[in-house]
Parts: sequence; C-alpha cells; structure tokens
Amino acid sequence: MINKSEITITVNGERFSEVVEPRMLASDFIREQLKLTGTHVGCEHGVCGACTILVDGKTTRSCLKFAVQLNGSKVETIENFGSIEKLDRIQEAFKKNHALQCGFCTPGFVITVKELLETEKLETDEDIRRGLSGNLCRCTGYENIIKTVKELIQTRKS
Repeated sequence: MINKSEITITVNGERFSEVVEPRMLASDFIREQLKLTGTHVGCEHGVCGACTILVDGKTTRSCLKFAVQLNGSKVETIENFGSIEKLDRIQEAFKKNHALQCGFCTPGFVITVKELLETEKLETDEDIRRGLSGNLCRCTGYENIIKTVKELIQTRKS
C-alpha cells in the first residue's frame, strides 16, 4: 500500500488541498489532478523546458519535482497568463512576432521570458540566448523568439 500525502498549494491564485502519491511528479499533478494542461511534458528529463512553471516566482521544471515538494508554494502556470480573448503582453508579443509555430514549447518559453524580464538585464542577444538556453524549440529557429524578447525589453524600458 502506498501512503498518500496531503498538500496545500496555491496555483494561479487559487488555493488547493489535494492528496497525492509521494512520487507523483508536479507536471502530472498539474495536468491530471488540476486539469491545467497548458503545462506540457516533453523530454521528462528537465532538458526541453516545455514543463516550465513558476514556483514562488522562480522558473522550475515541473517534470523534475514531486508534487509533495510544492506543498506550501505559490505556483503559476501558463493558464494564469491570459486568455484567447485577452492575451498577456508576452503572449501578444510572441503572436505579433511569429515566435511560435506548433506551440508545444511556447508555454515554457513564455514563463521563462516572464522571469527573465523581471530578473535579468538582457543587454545583448547573447544575454537573451543564454537566458533562453534551457528551453528547446524544434520549429522556430529562435530568431523570432529573440526578436520578441528584444521588443519586450524595449517596452519594459518605456
């Protein structure tokens, strides 16, 4: 018999008390128990960045954390960024600059860009590339993603 653990977590501003198996991954918890399927699972090794979420304001690979490790945390997923009717400014910039194609990696990039804009200077293209290096995209070639971040940096300064 597997012991279960109760966790209390705030996700996208909503408080949840849930019972989870100790070895349940945070990505599975978010997708399966909370039904927030914008957090994608790609490599399951923390390499691709598709499962990126914010935990207490810091980007985190949800495939590398257990749900029990989120106990007491504030988590933000892509669902907290906007809606189809009203995109968040980062999502809007991605759309405007054609910085997405299939969209699988986009939630992880959007979340990473949010943290980068809040914590990094990002003065050069190399700074941007380094900041985004934990996220992989197989479709875009990255140039439009970098263009998007540069535009967001400019609007941040104005």
